Amino acid sequence: MDALDGQKIIRIVDEFGYKAGEDEAFLQELATGLLTCPEIGEEFLYYGETGDFSCRTKVEGYTVVDIMVWQIDHFKAEMDRGLYGMKHNGSKMVLRAFDTMLKMKKEPEKYRYLMQTETGTDYPEKY
Repeated sequence: MDALDGQKIIRIVDEFGYKAGEDEAFLQELATGLLTCPEIGEEFLYYGETGDFSCRTKVEGYTVVDIMVWQIDHFKAEMDRGLYGMKHNGSKMVLRAFDTMLKMKKEPEKYRYLMQTETGTDYPEKY
């Protein structure tokens, strides 16, 4: 990735981070991860520039959209417990999905297991 792409990624991370209300440490860690993992960085850059997902990048067979769908369960669980921070925050959802994708790249077995075993919240006594 060239320096111009890196600058774009940092700018987009900051822009989304501002909308998401994320703290500076999380945003710096995310930007660093995207810059050091070019295939995920390019996927993020594509989303930041087009507002759509290319889904060309996969980790353990999962795209960032797959990860977002899986994470929606977590967002719903937070809402079930009265935590509404994600309810209308698409920027936060996107940033968290890319963060999870980077973590999945580092710890594939752990995240593959979580993706395959965690179930929905729409049943009594989940939380």
